[in-house]
Amino acid sequence: MAWRGELPIKALAYMPNEHRRSLTIYQLLFKTTRTSSKRTNPTSIQIPRVFKPRTTAMSASDAISGITKPRQIIKKVLSRPQIDGDGAMVRRSIGRPELRNLDPFLLLDEFSVSSSAGFPDHPHRGFETVTYMLEGFFAHQDFAGHAGTIGPGDLQWMTAGRGIVHSEMPAGSGVSRGLQLWINLSSKDKMIEPKYQELKSKDVTRVERDGVSVNVIAGESYGVKSPVYTRTPTMYLDFTLSPGTELHQPIPEGWTAFIYILGGEGVFGSPDRPQDSAHHALVLGPGDGLSAWNRAGMPLRFVLICGQPINEPVVQSGPFVMNTRAEIEQAYDDYRLGRNGFENARQWRSQ
Repeated sequence: MAWRGELPIKALAYMPNEHRRSLTIYQLLFKTTRTSSKRTNPTSIQIPRVFKPRTTAMSASDAISGITKPRQIIKKVLSRPQIDGDGAMVRRSIGRPELRNLDPFLLLDEFSVSSSAGFPDHPHRGFETVTYMLEGFFAHQDFAGHAGTIGPGDLQWMTAGRGIVHSEMPAGSGVSRGLQLWINLSSKDKMIEPKYQELKSKDVTRVERDGVSVNVIAGESYGVKSPVYTRTPTMYLDFTLSPGTELHQPIPEGWTAFIYILGGEGVFGSPDRPQDSAHHALVLGPGDGLSAWNRAGMPLRFVLICGQPINEPVVQSGPFVMNTRAEIEQAYDDYRLGRNGFENARQWRSQ
């Protein structure tokens, strides 16, 4: 998707009119450029008192599953509707003022786009975008000739690397709904050649067991692994729990982890916590696994997303995410001059 962040005025002057129109919209909506590092991180998570982790006894189910230190909820963020791109509606959780980023994750949007809206031509550098469709269809084109359409349950894992200019627009009538996740790349990978991994719904690994079903987008669950290669080590699991069921999912210790609830209500972390509902992001504290319970009368659907922290400085400006301000300036110059990965940027327009 497009951006999301502060765009220097000179950068807008460098851009073709079509790109400038779209990016000006984003500049008006999102005026935040952020820098973080391992030593000084102004966006580090502050644990609200109400979500201070408690010492809880390990349940019998946790013991059976091999989880010895269940992760607790340390932050809760409600994603609120806002306009992005060209009239598209998104609910942003990571990337909001309350949760600027969550190393290695930069942004999570739940988007809902009608046929008259979308995300027209815009550039990226320095990270990956993961688009997972829930309903409807999205058409994608880029300046290197890659084009295609993804539908319900389909996945596109795009490594922007040194440079991509692309468009993402709804295809067909009705509403197109899905999730887009931005994953940071380490400094050694930010300037690699762009790559795509795309899976149709029928090729996404699925497991069903004891009232729990999971689409294994990345990583592993119930002993089954996804074929997706994650340059920044990542786990991305789409769970549906039937009423009255529970889940105990191992998570690598030291990895960042959060939940985003798509539908229903559930209890997460400790069995005595209150239920959390749709459109909330729940950040998990340290531990080796997640426990969840569905005590409601309807299915509970949520994604569990985990990743190995990169622990490098993050400088984000508009559609570019690098390690230093100088690299951001270089990205704008490369885009303007059509070099270092943006050779086709000036003459390309999506159809």
